[in-house]
Amino acid sequence: MLRLLDRFEEVLIATLIAVATLLIFLSVTHRFAIGFAADLVAYARSAEMEALGNFARSMFKTINGLKMTWAQEACIYLFVWMAKFGAAYGVRTGIHVGVDILAERLEGTARRTITTIAMSGGVIFTAILTWIGSDFVWHVRAGGQTSPDLEMPMWIIYLAVPLGSALMCFRFIQALVRFLKTGEVAHHDHGAVDGLDDEADDLAKGGHA
Repeated sequence: MLRLLDRFEEVLIATLIAVATLLIFLSVTHRFAIGFAADLVAYARSAEMEALGNFARSMFKTINGLKMTWAQEACIYLFVWMAKFGAAYGVRTGIHVGVDILAERLEGTARRTITTIAMSGGVIFTAILTWIGSDFVWHVRAGGQTSPDLEMPMWIIYLAVPLGSALMCFRFIQALVRFLKTGEVAHHDHGAVDGLDDEADDLAKGGHA
């Protein structure tokens, strides 16, 4: 079950990034195409090229008819969802930046106590965010507010806050339980490149063999 949750989390984040990137590309292309068509109309008019002018005006009307004003708003919401679930992913993989100078200098019971307090703080903070976010979403839903361009119910968009915070809280609990059982804390080597390190290890093993 946990493996399915991990996989869902990764697929969701990757999908949100892909969709947002695609929307940004289409929006920029659409804006460039409108400008190009307008310049082509002006050029055809100045050169007195009637056939080209008719084609350019037709192209401009077609492109302008494809409204992309909603794309920017959609990208903002996609990045909000990505950030909330990405934060939970960061807790699971240990990629969040943390100030651990005190914990690194301590040993034994003192280090265990400080780390436990820090992780417990994460659990409490994200639990509070989940509760406040849920209450906020409930009131927004009751108010019937919708987004300006997409005209989506805003409570669906704001749902990212309680859901992302709840998953983040769960990840903090996971990390805390793991630490209490094994003494290990998820840590990501920021100087490492995923995939290349594994390949290097395989090559090193092959060389030793």
